[in-house]
Amino acid sequence: MDEDRAQKRQQQASAVEMQAAGRGALTQDEIDELVASSDTGARTPPGIVGRLILGVALCWSLFQLWIASPLPFMLNFGIISATDARAVHLAFAMFLAFMAYPAQRSAFQLALGVAVPLVLSGLFIYGAPASMPVWWVALAGGAIIAAVLLGSPKSRVPPWEWALAIAGVVVTMYVFVNSDVLGRRVGAPIATDVIVAVGGILLLLEATRRSLGPALMIVATVFLIYTMMGPYMPSIIAHRGNSLAEVANHQWITTEGVFGIALGVSTSFVFLFVLFGALLDKAGAGNYFIQVAFSLMGHLRGGPAKAAVVSSAMTGLISGSSIANVVTTGTFTIPLMKRVGFNSEKAGAVEVASSVNGQIMPPVMGAAAFLMVEYVGIPYFDVVKHAFLPATISYIALVYIVHLEAMKAGMKGLPRAYEPPPILRRLMFIAFMVAAICALSLAVYYLMGWIRPAFGSAAPYVVFGILTAAYVGLMWVASREEPLKMDDPNAPVTTLPLPGPTVRSGLHYILPVVVLVWALMVDRLSPGLSAFWATAYMIFILLTQRPLMVMLRGADRTGITSLVRSVRAGIDDLVDGLISGARNMIGIGIATAAAGIIVGAVSQTGVGSALADVVEVLSGGNLMIILLLTAVLSLILGMGLPTTANYIVVSALLAPVIVTLGQQNGLIVPLIAVHLFVFYFGIMADVTPPVGLASFAAAAVSGGDPIRTGVVAFFYSLRTAALPFLFIFNTDLLLIDVGWAMGIFVFITATIAMLLFAAATQGWFLVRNRIWETALLLLIAFTIFRPGFFWGYLYPEFEQRPGSQIVQALEDSQPGDGLRLRIAGLNDIGNPVEFTALLEVPQGDSGAERLANAGIELVQDGDRTLVDNVAFGSPGQAAGLDWDQTVLSVDAPNDRPSRYLAYIPAFLVLGAVVWLQRRRLPAAEPVKGPSHA
Repeated sequence: MDEDRAQKRQQQASAVEMQAAGRGALTQDEIDELVASSDTGARTPPGIVGRLILGVALCWSLFQLWIASPLPFMLNFGIISATDARAVHLAFAMFLAFMAYPAQRSAFQLALGVAVPLVLSGLFIYGAPASMPVWWVALAGGAIIAAVLLGSPKSRVPPWEWALAIAGVVVTMYVFVNSDVLGRRVGAPIATDVIVAVGGILLLLEATRRSLGPALMIVATVFLIYTMMGPYMPSIIAHRGNSLAEVANHQWITTEGVFGIALGVSTSFVFLFVLFGALLDKAGAGNYFIQVAFSLMGHLRGGPAKAAVVSSAMTGLISGSSIANVVTTGTFTIPLMKRVGFNSEKAGAVEVASSVNGQIMPPVMGAAAFLMVEYVGIPYFDVVKHAFLPATISYIALVYIVHLEAMKAGMKGLPRAYEPPPILRRLMFIAFMVAAICALSLAVYYLMGWIRPAFGSAAPYVVFGILTAAYVGLMWVASREEPLKMDDPNAPVTTLPLPGPTVRSGLHYILPVVVLVWALMVDRLSPGLSAFWATAYMIFILLTQRPLMVMLRGADRTGITSLVRSVRAGIDDLVDGLISGARNMIGIGIATAAAGIIVGAVSQTGVGSALADVVEVLSGGNLMIILLLTAVLSLILGMGLPTTANYIVVSALLAPVIVTLGQQNGLIVPLIAVHLFVFYFGIMADVTPPVGLASFAAAAVSGGDPIRTGVVAFFYSLRTAALPFLFIFNTDLLLIDVGWAMGIFVFITATIAMLLFAAATQGWFLVRNRIWETALLLLIAFTIFRPGFFWGYLYPEFEQRPGSQIVQALEDSQPGDGLRLRIAGLNDIGNPVEFTALLEVPQGDSGAERLANAGIELVQDGDRTLVDNVAFGSPGQAAGLDWDQTVLSVDAPNDRPSRYLAYIPAFLVLGAVVWLQRRRLPAAEPVKGPSHA
């Protein structure tokens, strides 16, 4: 650890220890242990074993960089298939999980570590084929139980844990070594395959317990029990049951279970993005983001809290962990929030709400964005586009909530070191900067477009040269400023850092992010290749920024010594970043593999349709109750899970529920909206008591009560909970089929609506709300978010016609319109079902011609209109139509005034509320001290 980082750590430690002395918070060492136990592994023994763990982590990062790079194909050496790479990836994760995470984390987890292998061993023996020696199963389960009971010290790795780590490598590398043979006997595993699969599943679940806690282990175990004990389940979720050979084949031998899509995404994309974030943080970008946020926003009311939101948003762009985000920014921001008037719980809650929001912020979204690409089947660019607006609005609303809390408490900002220029000059400067950025962006875009055809195969080198010139120029700008230091948040605050010098001191950190965004958004490279080039450029910066800064600042008598020392420090930073990135990935790699068990169980048993039946019975077919039940189930399933595992579980189980029941009840939404819905509520589990891990981490820093911190954070996060319901019914919020002009309009109106919603839920707008004002603000916000709801009572959106008039309805509609058909037929298991199909009206001069172009043939049977045939690949098939279905009714779009006319009465009522509150404004007295409302 170099001097700067040591100084930063010492300052953070002193800050948190001062808080611990006064408010009962944890010390810095305890906070580091908290983060390590949940993210990076709490054990790095001294001596050769500790160096081995670090060396394996370093090799893992190098392996991932190798398979992501074009070098194997250029050199025709070391080319590994995607399936084989998954096995190696999991082998690294399993080895490090057993080496870096001690076994005994609590009495409950110790009991769980014994109970799960015991139960599963008995279950596997029960379902084992007669030809397989079952004593192997008992031996595997007994070995894990013995290792758990023998204990696991933090200071060393005992022999039995070495055995588990090596066994974890053996069972995963078995898939790598025998991949060709296994591919030929899928569906007919031999006894060795089953034995390896049993050992692998048991070891994976124990690694899950160590690295992620009990939640995911319990859920995966329940699904394994459900898979094998299907006939004994309640009738509504019962199935035929599967034997041990079938489970082993499905979960371990094929790519349907452990080695499925989730682990593939972790191998191909997630690791590189986590590594990129770790390298960026090692370079100093995390501190830079915090300092910039404070320099720009610290002077405002409740400034530290607003700066915490902004810095957490910037950190969340590159972080895959809400807990790490809380501790990274919270160590500095929480004490400062308390200094300006926030109590411990509110300071922690602001940090929790902003850090958890980082998991829904593109482009990384806690690594879930890349899983959505695979599960939803749309390009990465579209995932980012759809997710961007809700995440941005949510952050803006959180800043506003902080502002309202500051207003209620009569808080002031921190003092500035300069007198700001008049407002007109500031606006002119902002306009100039926006114009300059736009001009620069256009110049770069067209310059790149000219470079490629002009230089051909040499274009990448030219682009690298341009980037390097920009890097050197920005480093020269940074060298003119004082280096950034992490100040003690408990020291007396005399002035804030100057915005200009603070921003200029780290502009070069933006370049790797530019490379990443450019590769993803403009060049449309794969996420893996984009992350590789961004990481490669980040490595270049890590190795050169220190020596370059020494040279630019001028050499003194010890110039050569300083240069050599800076080169060595850069190499140390790189190695440290590579190791940190790999250790950050241990839990994610294990989580994606363990979540694969759940995905495999869903595909093997068909539990998704059974769960849909359960939700339908409980909801009685009411759409809002269906969505509420799905939200609650997402919260429950997401408890204690990291972001990636969280999304895998809720999307596999609950996304099909909304799609299936929505169609049956007339709700047709794009699949990305459904996946974002369950993802948002799964992420909310990090906030919600009693399990909210991020709330416990924030309370550890603030010294507040973790349950109260979680409750306050939950109320702050209501804006995030409201958004999924809104974009399910108004997909304009996801920018689906929305142009630029309309997108800007939606952004402005949705932001206004979310601010009004925040004002209503916080009980304060211009002054403290009266009850009826809160109700009006909620009504106005809802109307702006979903203008078609009340408008539909005046002007119905659809005209319902009998199914026999489908031809006439097609003729009356415009090509490209969506015609909603109410269909009766059979579902996948042969049960009668009714659902709504959305048929896009094709081109054609008449209704009959359009029906033919849709690939649909109808026949009239008395008063029933039957589907006689549907052409393969036609719009009719895409809508879900099939032969022998009955068209019950047709909903044709109505000509009606624009639904946005509903904004006129909404804004008139808002004007009345503003007028009434402004009349009370002079008499409003600010509440003294922090608010506990």
